[in-house]
Amino acid sequence: MEKTSEFRRIMSFAVILLTYILSIASNADAGDSSPVRPVTYRYSETPGIGYEAGCTRRDPSDVVKAGDIYFVWYTKVIGRHSGYWGTVWYATSPDGFNWAEQGEALGLGASGAFDSQAVFTPNIIAADGKYYLFYTGVKPTPGRNDGVFENNSTTDITGIGVAVSDSPDGPFLRVQAEPVLEVSDESEDFDSYRVDDASLLYRNCKYWFYYKGRSRKHGPQGPRYTQMGVAFADRPQGPYMKHGAPILADSHEVLIWKCGTGVAALASFSSSIEYAPDGLDFTSDRLNLKVTDRPDAPGGYRPDLTGIQDADPDLRWGISMVHNGEECYLRRFDCIHESTNK
Repeated sequence: MEKTSEFRRIMSFAVILLTYILSIASNADAGDSSPVRPVTYRYSETPGIGYEAGCTRRDPSDVVKAGDIYFVWYTKVIGRHSGYWGTVWYATSPDGFNWAEQGEALGLGASGAFDSQAVFTPNIIAADGKYYLFYTGVKPTPGRNDGVFENNSTTDITGIGVAVSDSPDGPFLRVQAEPVLEVSDESEDFDSYRVDDASLLYRNCKYWFYYKGRSRKHGPQGPRYTQMGVAFADRPQGPYMKHGAPILADSHEVLIWKCGTGVAALASFSSSIEYAPDGLDFTSDRLNLKVTDRPDAPGGYRPDLTGIQDADPDLRWGISMVHNGEECYLRRFDCIHESTNK
């Protein structure tokens, strides 16, 4: 009887041990999969940068915090819809809900420069005590003297520039007169016609510069032909070396953020959250996490952009755009993660 009882105790312990081992293995497997979780969105009005008659505010940057104050940059233009007439403005907030517009952060470039028609779609990253403001620039269409800017003309070539300041309040001064990222010289390349929408992160001791591009093959045929690319540099001001091939299609508006050990992206036309474990291959982990009522032209609250490397891997909130003709405006979005409902 004693031997039987001892045998049962041993077997019971073995079952418990096996269950524990399998649990560890299961958790390890789960840790290797994407940390992205399904999400829905809740929207709030943003006094100070919300609706204003006759005014367009659009294409917000990612949101950063300096001290106790949140900052966001955006394109502003009066009486027109397209950002191709705009300049870069910024606003501050003590709580992320109530904002105060502080003024123009970056105006037009010198006459004839790549950014002499408009500066728009800003984004930001901090490094070594300085703030680097990335922006898209475009100059007037050659050969036109009637004041009409065509936006999608085949000659409206864009470039992305960088300005720098010791403070998020500016003043921001251009790092150089020429773009730090230009369209490709090869007409077949995905970014030979447009480069736009900078989105930054610091990863593996490099600055990763995500952007959208469109090829001359498609030119003015529309935003649905844009794809996301990436370039790398040792310093935030460059020089940047392009990865080359596009890494995500359907990417007219893209929000990227650090997620686990990889990178997550919310692409506009696919309306899904994608994940790349290596920051490049968004096809290796097909999440297919479809989202509804996604934010338009979103910028997320990104603590990592100011050097906080242990930030919450879940994107929590940000600022997005409401399309409203010549009166576009900005509003806050909050991410409601389904597994926690918070």
